[in-house]
Amino acid sequence: MSRLAPLAAAIGLLIGTPISCAADALPKYNVAKNCKAELAYAIGIGQSEAACLSDEKQSHQKLASDWGQYSQAAKSSCIRETNIGTPSYVELQTCLEMAKWAEQR
Repeated sequence: MSRLAPLAAAIGLLIGTPISCAADALPKYNVAKNCKAELAYAIGIGQSEAACLSDEKQSHQKLASDWGQYSQAAKSSCIRETNIGTPSYVELQTCLEMAKWAEQR
């Protein structure tokens, strides 16, 4: 057994703990920064920064009103997934809706 295995397990526990605790509350994303970053990579798609911000605001409002309807497991998983790259309320909402749909099947 590797001497690093206990260290890896401890790191895994530490990394997982804040995410599961954070799933109790809707995360706070810097959508202005995220929209600028997304638009920098999405030249030619046709979405303006104002439209991106509007989409993010609508998703944030919907998530805030529906947050209690999603399972703890779905919230933890989707927060972890959407924190890769540029976090987005639109992506978080999509992930949670898909997880909710899958849980109902």
